[in-house]
Amino acid sequence: MDSFFHLRERGSSVGQEMRAGLTTFLAMAYIIAVNPGLLEAAGIPFAAGVTATCVGAAICTFLMGIFSNRPIACAAGMGINAVVAFTLSTLDGCDWRTAMAVVFVEGIVILILVVCGLREAIMDAIPAPLRHAIAAGLGLFIALIGLKNGGVVISDESTLVALGDVTSPTFLVAIISIIATVIFYCLNVPAAILLGIIVAVIIGIPMGVTTLPDGIVSGLDFSTFGAPFMVGPNGQLAIVEVLVNPVLLMFVFSLLMSDFFDTMGSAFAVAKSGDFLEDDGRIKNIREILVVDSASAAIGGLVGSSSITTYVESASGAADGGRSGLASITTAVLFFAAAFFVPLISIVSMPSTTGALVLVGYLMMDQVSDIDWQDKLVGISSFMIVAGIPLTYSISTGIGLGFITYVVVSLCTGQSSKVKPLMWVAAAAFLISFIIA
Repeated sequence: MDSFFHLRERGSSVGQEMRAGLTTFLAMAYIIAVNPGLLEAAGIPFAAGVTATCVGAAICTFLMGIFSNRPIACAAGMGINAVVAFTLSTLDGCDWRTAMAVVFVEGIVILILVVCGLREAIMDAIPAPLRHAIAAGLGLFIALIGLKNGGVVISDESTLVALGDVTSPTFLVAIISIIATVIFYCLNVPAAILLGIIVAVIIGIPMGVTTLPDGIVSGLDFSTFGAPFMVGPNGQLAIVEVLVNPVLLMFVFSLLMSDFFDTMGSAFAVAKSGDFLEDDGRIKNIREILVVDSASAAIGGLVGSSSITTYVESASGAADGGRSGLASITTAVLFFAAAFFVPLISIVSMPSTTGALVLVGYLMMDQVSDIDWQDKLVGISSFMIVAGIPLTYSISTGIGLGFITYVVVSLCTGQSSKVKPLMWVAAAAFLISFIIA
């Protein structure tokens, strides 16, 4: 096992990897309830959505652990699942099968781009300061996700965001989660992030935030598996409907742009926390990561869970000591087991993971020190990324704003020769996607 996962070489152990895998799973466990709830709006039975979500995440996370040997977990991506539920499934002549076929086709296309080397080449074309900006922006985004999940930050019509209700049990559990995690971290207690989650779950019981399960075992429903090859509302295979419908092909392009760059940002975040980010911002084993991630998008459509992608919450497990694919395999096993024990897993509330995500966000902010803020070209572009990712609540949108800014500023300052050809292509693609969105 050590020779395959290089545990000693990376300063890790079996126990440390399994603990990190558990931490990542707990930070992601909310998707087991949230994704089936969204898919139910598209007409997918809740039990089938749970099975697709858990089994799909287990398969893709296992593949990521084996082929990339990095502590990265995958599951149905938030955002795309909403598009599946509330947009694609509601189009004339479409249903959830057609929506999953769109996801499947997008996954195949992006996999082809990876095999051709285009996705990796674009990542290599990104200037090092912008890579650091992506990691820093992801840090803020991860922290914002945690604070939002815990009700510490809420939406407000007047100010966009505001402080939540300080007397709310959800708010209090989230704050306790942050305090406990920070205390454990400052005292150098091993498994600080995992312990912070556990403390919050326990304290949440008398406060009514942690809901005790009314059962333990749940059944499996594989009725969504093979969705792209099922007959859709128009009497033909769902995948055929996608390939002959220009509107659906535009959605394929839109999802591709989101998937393409969301994964890039998430990979930077996990690489930073897991100590496999090079000094120049390059990610070790990036090709393997991108291949599995791209295949995961297609697998998500195939099993009916929506697009499966690299999860930024994996950074919590990496920060808790995960250094190899063994952590991912641990997470995969837990996802598979969760398919049978959904009532039991549901006790991990979103507020109980707030501390984990906030601490990870803090750990990633040191990336800003590697950016030359006096250089207008990289400084302004980096700022657009760092601010854009959390403020638009979208990894790909924030990256796109930074890329477009980079090429515009390069023209204004006479530095267009510094822009690599693929950066021009990426910026143009982002501009087009923003216009047609």
